[in-house]
Amino acid sequence: MSDTIERLKVLIIGSGPAGYTAAIYAARADLKPVMYTGMEPGGQLTTTTEVDNFPGYPEGIDGPTMMVQLQQQAERFGTEVRIGMVTEVSLSDVPGGIHKVTVDNGSVIEAESIVIATGATAKYLGLESEQRLRGGGVSACAVCDGFFYKGQDVAIVGAGDTAAEEATYLAKICNKVTMLVRKDHMRASKAMQHRVNSMENIEVRYNTEVDEVLGEQVVEGLRMKNNQTGETEEIDITGIFIAIGHKPNTDIFKGQLEMDDAGYLITEAGTTKTNKPGVFASGDVQDKEYRQAITAAGTGCMAALDAERYLVSVATEAEV
Repeated sequence: MSDTIERLKVLIIGSGPAGYTAAIYAARADLKPVMYTGMEPGGQLTTTTEVDNFPGYPEGIDGPTMMVQLQQQAERFGTEVRIGMVTEVSLSDVPGGIHKVTVDNGSVIEAESIVIATGATAKYLGLESEQRLRGGGVSACAVCDGFFYKGQDVAIVGAGDTAAEEATYLAKICNKVTMLVRKDHMRASKAMQHRVNSMENIEVRYNTEVDEVLGEQVVEGLRMKNNQTGETEEIDITGIFIAIGHKPNTDIFKGQLEMDDAGYLITEAGTTKTNKPGVFASGDVQDKEYRQAITAAGTGCMAALDAERYLVSVATEAEV
């Protein structure tokens, strides 16, 4: 049976900027990496219409095109990109041990090293209009997309530190920011609340939720609802930013890899090493602070280099 199981030097799980960058570096090191794309090939950037803050694109680029180009670059050096979902893992505890993964609840693959780049999924409100207008004015990243709404009226949904930080960021470039807080208070730290309250063009609406995002092709307005009185009100906006958190895609690693309370993978400081030898984590799956394409790509590079060095050390130990 074991003779029929495929054995890989490097398996990459996930296909965003972190995964593709890891693939480029691993392939150039002749490690013949194989990548499984997951359910959303290209990751979160496939839902981003414009990427203006990734170095090397002076005119900007749309997210899907960027992901296609990263895939082509990885494949040019020998990466094999496969459409599929890793549904189960069995990770070895010993250096040089073989990790086993199950793909699409079927075939089993053995890997000497694994780079995890499964990313994180932004939490949305679940409204039909919100989902329909994603990429047309609905965004989950103000730092990524706020620039496109310079001088315009926008709204942001959320009450934590991230929402407060993004609201103040937007207030510096937008005409007006309406902040919707579901409860009668914010969860953000006092310092962040002070920052929000100090911005004259931020209006905080407490006990307020999104009733409907208005617009056919792009966001044209917002209908808000006071959850205490039931009253609704419409405002004109061109963009709405959802800042209610992210969920790292780490469920299949629970019980095997160390995570924080939110489910983000914990890596050794200054590296991408997890608590399992030969298993490395890169991108948003281990980064809840920055969550940018360029930082994900950087840790993808680190993960490939860490994997290469690990494989060399294992081979050296075996020869001794």
